[in-house]
Amino acid sequence: MDRVVTPYEGSGHRPWDDTAEIPAPLRLHETTVSPRWVDYNGHMSESCYLLVFGDNSDAFFRYLGIDEQYRESGRSLYTVESHIHNRREVAEAEPLSLSLRVLDHDAKRVHVFHEMHHGGTGDLLATAEQMLVHVDTAEGRSCPLPEHLRHRLAAIHRAHQALPVPDSVGRPMGIRR
Repeated sequence: MDRVVTPYEGSGHRPWDDTAEIPAPLRLHETTVSPRWVDYNGHMSESCYLLVFGDNSDAFFRYLGIDEQYRESGRSLYTVESHIHNRREVAEAEPLSLSLRVLDHDAKRVHVFHEMHHGGTGDLLATAEQMLVHVDTAEGRSCPLPEHLRHRLAAIHRAHQALPVPDSVGRPMGIRR
């Protein structure tokens, strides 16, 4: 049975260093547009934007300390809400460079913001705002993050608070009249 895998599957996570500078924003994932992601209009299909943002989230999880071993313990982060803003088209084989910032967090939730840029021109291609929830996978319900992950999230959030909040964050969708 085929399943979706990220480019980071099986790579573990990097050790956390409390003394290391935390980039603002985090730049953890780059890729190129796969031929499988291109639709009948000749550019990356809308579902593939979410796929790439998911790969960026997985890179973030590993930065934070969440990997296969952590998931085997019966805990994980699930995405419970996503708002994607497509800004520009991108074609097959074009380079993508992604960033992520932590907007907020509490004991169970993490609010993140992704930006997808063209890896050559730097043009903003798309953004994604997401709410993540820490889950006990056996129970099928939310549960508090362990203290060591809350500590790391707090450090990342402090580093990212200096960044301006993007205009699209928290903006409702609708037809303006």
